[in-house]
Amino acid sequence: MEIQRDIYLNRLIHRMHNGMIKVVTGIRRCGKSYLLFKIFHQYLLDSGVPEENIITMELDRWKNREYRKPETLLNYIDSRMGATGSYYILLDEVQMLENFEEVLNSLLHLPNADVYVTGSNSKFLSKDILTEFRGRGDEIHVFPLSFSEFMQVYPGDVYHGWADYVMYGGLPLCVTMPTEEQKVLYLSNLFEETYLKDILERHKITKTQELEDLVNILASAVGSLTNPAKLEATFRSSIQSSISTNTIRQYIQYLEDAFFIQKAQRYNVKGRKYIGTPIKYYFEDVGLRNARLGFRQTEETHLMENIIFNELRVRGYSVDVGIVDKRENVDGHMTRKQLEIDFVATLGNKRYYIQSAFSLPSAEKIRQEKASLLNVNDSFKKIIIVKDVVNVSRDEDGITTMSIYDFLLKENSLEL
Repeated sequence: MEIQRDIYLNRLIHRMHNGMIKVVTGIRRCGKSYLLFKIFHQYLLDSGVPEENIITMELDRWKNREYRKPETLLNYIDSRMGATGSYYILLDEVQMLENFEEVLNSLLHLPNADVYVTGSNSKFLSKDILTEFRGRGDEIHVFPLSFSEFMQVYPGDVYHGWADYVMYGGLPLCVTMPTEEQKVLYLSNLFEETYLKDILERHKITKTQELEDLVNILASAVGSLTNPAKLEATFRSSIQSSISTNTIRQYIQYLEDAFFIQKAQRYNVKGRKYIGTPIKYYFEDVGLRNARLGFRQTEETHLMENIIFNELRVRGYSVDVGIVDKRENVDGHMTRKQLEIDFVATLGNKRYYIQSAFSLPSAEKIRQEKASLLNVNDSFKKIIIVKDVVNVSRDEDGITTMSIYDFLLKENSLEL
């Protein structure tokens, strides 16, 4: 049962021989290794590349531990390469390689090599490492399965598939598990034994409970506006903890570096500028978020918003929370009110304003969801996404309404 991940394969193909190191990033168990070592490897073979011209090394495997030493790995690569012809070097979990920055910089100087590496944290994308690469590192970020990828292998209909996806997310191995018991156990253990432990060990965190509490708070308030000061107040009032804002800020950065959460900043649409705080945080995989909370807080409205955010990022958009100022007369006095647009999705010269509305049961609810969109005075497309099954339609105000299924399953859904 093979899941096609064409969006990422095409991104790799478009970067071939561009003189840069292709860095495939993503949360652990999202399918990076499968993409590189199975899908892309097969593409190279199908394109006529001889097997001996593809040099692979999985650095996270115990039997390959000797190759984590730079000299050993570089000598191995040198022994495999000839003076002529193109060679493709595929390295898995490169952050396990000692002094990997220097090794990757060395590989850049091989004239007949095209280099691809994977990594499960963003350490090697930091400012210092990018300086080492001198702008020659090219990132391809891989997400857990999108809903359309998920449905490639899901045995039921799209509605049962949605219910499963909202609950258990899109980690590839989890999708193939036949029982709910297996999925729950897998996600719960994966969170504790892999993701959390990885962060604790990497950053030598001794106060483990504070990090766990922070994850719980962020998971419970997914998609809500917050900042370190507000989180500190929550710690003090709810947990009686004296954790500092600086520690909270640092822990959040660790979670982002591990690709566990992603922030959405606020953007003033009319003023065309970013607003500092508060901001929103979304989880890279909703199944892991649900597992952290023992599958007890699975409000579909918030999870649908998280899934829309992730889908937009999969498609390559930068995603912000939109803010629109509105002036109105209240009892003879002019007041200013801020309205929120769930997502402002931007890619080059394309932009979309998107509202996530679980349902539109009344005229008043429709009015509320449209209010912020109607106060945007540019010509970019405005969309409301609902859970209900509806035909894609555009109203007299130019606002398009579509179902979550059309949005997620149709490649060109934003243009419908």
